[in-house]
Amino acid sequence: METLVRKIESKLDGLPVPVAVQLPIGKRVGPPAATVTLSFKDWSSLATMAAGQIGRMAEDFVESRLQLEGRMRDLMAVAARLLPATPVDHDGAWWTQVLRRARSLAAHSPHKDAEQIQFHYDISDDFYELWLDPRRVYSCAYFRDAAMSLAQAQEAKLDHICRKLMLKPGERFLDIGAGWGGLLMWAAENYGVNATGITLSKNQLAHAQRQIEDKGLQGRVRMELCDYRELGETEGYDKIASVGMFEHVGQVNMPAYFGTIQRLLKPGGLVMNHGITAGSVHDGQLGAGMGDFIEKYIFPGGELLHVSHVLKDMATAGLEMVDTENLRPHYARTLWAWSDALEARLDEAQRVLRTTGNAADADKVLRAYRLYLAGSAMCFEQGWLGLHQILATRPDGQLQSGGLRGAQSGYPFNREYMYRQS
Repeated sequence: METLVRKIESKLDGLPVPVAVQLPIGKRVGPPAATVTLSFKDWSSLATMAAGQIGRMAEDFVESRLQLEGRMRDLMAVAARLLPATPVDHDGAWWTQVLRRARSLAAHSPHKDAEQIQFHYDISDDFYELWLDPRRVYSCAYFRDAAMSLAQAQEAKLDHICRKLMLKPGERFLDIGAGWGGLLMWAAENYGVNATGITLSKNQLAHAQRQIEDKGLQGRVRMELCDYRELGETEGYDKIASVGMFEHVGQVNMPAYFGTIQRLLKPGGLVMNHGITAGSVHDGQLGAGMGDFIEKYIFPGGELLHVSHVLKDMATAGLEMVDTENLRPHYARTLWAWSDALEARLDEAQRVLRTTGNAADADKVLRAYRLYLAGSAMCFEQGWLGLHQILATRPDGQLQSGGLRGAQSGYPFNREYMYRQS
């Protein structure tokens, strides 16, 4: 026992904040006034910590085999230091890639995707309302000004996307994976477009349809429960956005996904693909059990690609990238805002979730989301995940000003228009 205690104490010495460990036998190791306390109910969980399997520790917390005490920001600082190596160093062997493609193919049929989306987004609208901004924008905000609140930064993000797409009154605009409808409403009210959104979440559909009626936008905005592969549009759209959606598509379906966008986009039109990207050029999920935790408790079927692979799939589909912006630090700040908001209302969140199912399952969901939000913030802080806005066009081949011929489009020669304040 003394040898074990010494090993634990040596592990705790290098951590960024004072940490105490409660052993399964009740013995406490570490400083009496610890900032973070880890209480283990069995020895296997302690071995998980020693191995730096952060994802397994998160699962132990969700399943009540481990208790965590302390601020989420302090807990994540400890978690990052416990890792034996960066979680983005993956095996890039050919057979690993084959296995990933096989898994991706099995996980992303239209029926399976609908189940996976509803698993995450339909747990409770009231739960999401506790920690999202009033527009329920569930994607990376844009802190154009460092003093912005989350709500202001989310509106700035919506406007940033609309500016990049150069939305104009009367244009046909499609939002793939439209969430609770924040971008649809913003684009229709501020840019005068005719907007269509699709989602696989029944809760999001119902909320967006209520928003359309409340705002009097019938005839200008519509929302459908629809898979992107089922869109049979023949007229085409002037502009298309996909925000926080393509993470659910799967590597094997990327050609079909961007092919569908290319088919739906009018020649000369613009598409904005805004989504999380992998920190590793080998793609795949985060290591140290972190990706497995997200797969099991948060986003089943979620897959991330490195931005270089996303650009390749876009180009293969006939879409030309004209602008790429990495908003990784913005997402770290967004996630910390969400985490802080949830931590401030834990009792209320527990009550809300318990109305949707049995108490044990509701408590697991709450514990999982606490770690998911804070852990994701840590991953974006560390650069293990990225968030890229990729603007692309479908060249129309028309003669442009200056006499340019061939594969041209109406995209401006510089990006000043994105940032110029009206």
